[in-house]
Amino acid sequence: MMILRNFFLVLIFAACSLLISGQGYEIKIKINGLSEKQVILGHYLSKSMYPDDTVKLDNKGSGVFEGSKSLPAGMYLIYLPNSSFFEVILGEDQTFSIETDTTDFIKTLSIKGSDENQLFLDFQKYMIILRKQADSLTRLIKTQDDPKVREQFSEKLETINKDRIARIEKINREHPGLFVSAFLNATVDINVPDPPRDDKGGVKDSTWQYYYYRNHYFDNFDFTDARLLRTPLYEDKIMTYLTKVIPQVPDSLIPQVDYLIEKARADSNIFRYMLITLFNHYGKSNIMGMDAVQVHIADKYYIRDSWWSDAKFISDLRDRTEKAKPLLIGRVAPDIELMVIPGEHFRSAASDTALRKYPHVGAKINLSQVKAKYMVLIFWEAECGHCKTIVPELYKIYQKSFRQLDVKILAVSTLFGEDGKVKWVDFVNHHGLYDWMNAWNPYSYEYKLTYDLLTTPQIYILDENKTIIAKKVGPEQVEDIILSLYKK
Repeated sequence: MMILRNFFLVLIFAACSLLISGQGYEIKIKINGLSEKQVILGHYLSKSMYPDDTVKLDNKGSGVFEGSKSLPAGMYLIYLPNSSFFEVILGEDQTFSIETDTTDFIKTLSIKGSDENQLFLDFQKYMIILRKQADSLTRLIKTQDDPKVREQFSEKLETINKDRIARIEKINREHPGLFVSAFLNATVDINVPDPPRDDKGGVKDSTWQYYYYRNHYFDNFDFTDARLLRTPLYEDKIMTYLTKVIPQVPDSLIPQVDYLIEKARADSNIFRYMLITLFNHYGKSNIMGMDAVQVHIADKYYIRDSWWSDAKFISDLRDRTEKAKPLLIGRVAPDIELMVIPGEHFRSAASDTALRKYPHVGAKINLSQVKAKYMVLIFWEAECGHCKTIVPELYKIYQKSFRQLDVKILAVSTLFGEDGKVKWVDFVNHHGLYDWMNAWNPYSYEYKLTYDLLTTPQIYILDENKTIIAKKVGPEQVEDIILSLYKK
């Protein structure tokens, strides 16, 4: 029954879309001072601009943007050859005319046939006046030494902001369905009231205002409104919420990501944008552990619901996601089999060519068998330029800070064969890396697949249960994390 209901909804939306798109658009434009030049009509998609139409102005600076299908509602730009532009609103009525002058686009701009654009233009001109007043007051505040005078100027600044908000609220009351109302309202930040107090005047809950702001963050900004997606403020609002308002830990972020993506299903364009944007954001994050958020997005949404992706991409993503899951912080590190080679062998091999190449040496051990309160697991290779710096640094930290603690370093060389053995032996001897656990596996590549070792070095910090508590960190971070844990 639900499937049929959804199917009918799709048909209804499709019919509405066809009805709207059949109306077309006709935007007459005249730019005094600009003749026989090509201008572009484009729309925002978050912070980027994409062209929708072009027209070459005649010798009087006139031209017409026109099409048989209406353009999606949102904020559009008239983009000129000198890279300057001005903005217009496209809502339900997309037949109107614009005239302006290159000397000052906003000041000389006139609109005919679009009440919504007239509202937007009036507000822009109003904001120019307010901005001049605010800039003047800001300069005065910076030059004043008297605290009382600074406070007076600050109060005037606050009055200006209240005037702006009052104007926006008036537009919303009088024109509740227009896109310009939704856009202007989205620019208004949440007013956080004073926290509740007890009988003695003390604040009952020091976190009350934070949670109020967090819970009401989207009161003025309906991120499911596809029109707002075609404005320059959309992505900033979403990413500010996720990077500044929500604590930067996966357990806090994942429920919020779910909330945003699920609500975004209200519009296919927003859903696609939201999914791609959040997936890429957490994939590029430099904050340790954020890969858990990307894995969650891929596993729950991207693999299943990204209809725009081709089959190979989805297949590769599924494979990458399955490899990443066991390596997330909080998981028990996958067990692998290695050969640990004692320091004496490296010393002896320094002057023995046959011994340097000989691979069948050492004691077989599983990662799970290594007993230590904390373990640093590093995968590296002697030919890796970054490893040549990182490995000696980590060894110095081991000698300085960890030798007297129950901390073990398991340094795994990922080189293979006789040639790899020679390079490994030479590096260990050159840097004297004898008294930590030097290991490799000359018989199998399986551990490389298990730990998804596409690049080196890679460092993991494990606790006594082999739970991953940190990864992809540098030597200094390794030292800070483990010493901090010991202090606790």
